[in-house]
Formats: sequence, structure tokens, C-alpha cells
Amino acid sequence: MGPEALRVACLGEGLRGCGLKVQDMGNISGPPNPGADRVDGYRNLPEVVAWNRGVYESVQATLSRGRLPILLGGDHSLSVGSIAAVARHCRDTRKSLRVLWLDAHTDFNTRELSPSGSQHGMPLSSLCGFGPPELVTLGGAHPALKPQWVRQVGIRSVDGGEREFVHAQNLEVFDMRCIDEIGIREAMEMALGDMDEDCHLHVSFDVDFLDPEIAPGVGTTVPGGLSYREAQLCMEMIADTGRMGSLDIMELNPALDIRNKTAAITVELMQSMFGKSTLVRETAIRTKRADLGIDARFRRGVSYS
Repeated sequence: MGPEALRVACLGEGLRGCGLKVQDMGNISGPPNPGADRVDGYRNLPEVVAWNRGVYESVQATLSRGRLPILLGGDHSLSVGSIAAVARHCRDTRKSLRVLWLDAHTDFNTRELSPSGSQHGMPLSSLCGFGPPELVTLGGAHPALKPQWVRQVGIRSVDGGEREFVHAQNLEVFDMRCIDEIGIREAMEMALGDMDEDCHLHVSFDVDFLDPEIAPGVGTTVPGGLSYREAQLCMEMIADTGRMGSLDIMELNPALDIRNKTAAITVELMQSMFGKSTLVRETAIRTKRADLGIDARFRRGVSYS
């Protein structure tokens, strides 16, 4: 239901308003969720694998056409297929890769650490090589990501064993305490820094990144998330880099929403991520991009599914 809620909230029209050529590729098909108990530490592994194969093929096809893919979720386990395809594209085109993970959770559990066995808590660990072989090798390489390519922002809920594992892998995490202490601007400057001229930036946006007061339509709400204005600044700073090449919008559950409020806010944030601003700040933006060695590249097509 999440993708349909974003369509009802006029995602396509909003992106077209940013000067983009938008193509809706429709829904990817896959098996139903059987709600099964965990087997060998994972719940619903065959179904998760099947969905991710479909996502991988769709994202890869979109990238091969020179378009920017937007994946509409669905739970965050689908990012395995999306990011595996992006990583494969970067290897084939000799680009470096940065993954910006905007989320309340680190999603770095393993079958040994996870309290539930649900794979929406494990996609990033699978992408870094700590998951079932069917997902780890989805993009033809082991692993798709290295932990040092990832920056996580907005984290405020981590399981005990997962916390130790995150530290062991040296993930760069800007949790809410860090954001409270240094501010969202400095945190985002650090998360978006050190990208070379040929870097592909993939943004994986989990709607529970936002505070549930403004975005109640998610299944795993965690109090203390980013405010609307903080989130807008995040998106505007992503736009200023000019380097975003792919995007996930994950975990929107309209059954838990209030009059599609969360979907509407998400669409507003996505417009900001693609360059919409209250006022045209050409001088400031040119100066910022010159400092970072960045050229804007947003006036190309995007496709979402």
C-alpha cells in the first residue's frame, strides 16, 4: 500500500514540478508474505529473496537507461536488491559509491543477533556480507558494500547485540545524540563529505527517520526523530551535492497513517531532495558547490517503481 499512498500524494506531479521527466514503471510483482516463523534464523527468506531479485532487475534496467531509479517500499529489506544493483552499476562504470542511510534503526542485525528474524532489520548487514548467501551474492559480488561506504543519520533504536556489531564494523553513525550535540547541518556535512568527483550517492530513506509526531504512518515508530525543518535541511543539503544517483523510499504504511499525512510530508521532502527551495539561492549554492567541487545534475529523468 505504501507505493499507492505516495502516488495518491502526487509524487510524480511533485517531481515534475522540479523540472524532472518522470516515468512511473508500475509495481514490481512478488509472492505474498506468509507470516511464517523463522527458519535458520530468518523469517520468510524465500519470499524476501524473490522480491529482491525483482527489485534488482528493475533498478539495474533503469540505471542502464541512464535514468535515476526511485524504489517505493515496502519494508526496508527491499533495499538489498536496490543497492546491490546500484553497487553493480558503480563497479561496471568505475564509479565510487556512497550510501546515505536515513533511518531510526541501523538495520545491521544478523540471524544470530536479531530478536525477531525479520529481515527489514538486516538489509545493511546483508549488503555488507553478513546475511544469507542468496542476498549477499545478489549483485554478483561478495559483498555489495563495504561498511566505510555507508553513512547513517537519525539512528535512535539499536538492539543490544547489534550495537556491538555496528561498533565492530566501524560504521559511521550520526545518531540522534550526535545530532542534538552538533546539529543536523554539521552532521550532514560530515555524512556528505569526502565524496570524489565521480561518486554515485545512493539515498535510502526510511520514513521512520522522521519523528512520529509528523510521520505516524510507519510500523516501527521511535520517538525523538527529526523535525520537519531538520528533515527539510537534510534533503536540501543532499540536493546541493548534485550527486544523488538513486533513491529508496521505504517503510511507509498508510494503514497506520492519518489522512495520508506521512505520504504527503514524504513527497514534500522528496521535492526538496530534487532541488525545490523556498527562494532561489543561486549565489550561496554556487559557492557551496564550488567549495565541494560539485556540478548539479538533476535535470535528467527519473523512474520509480
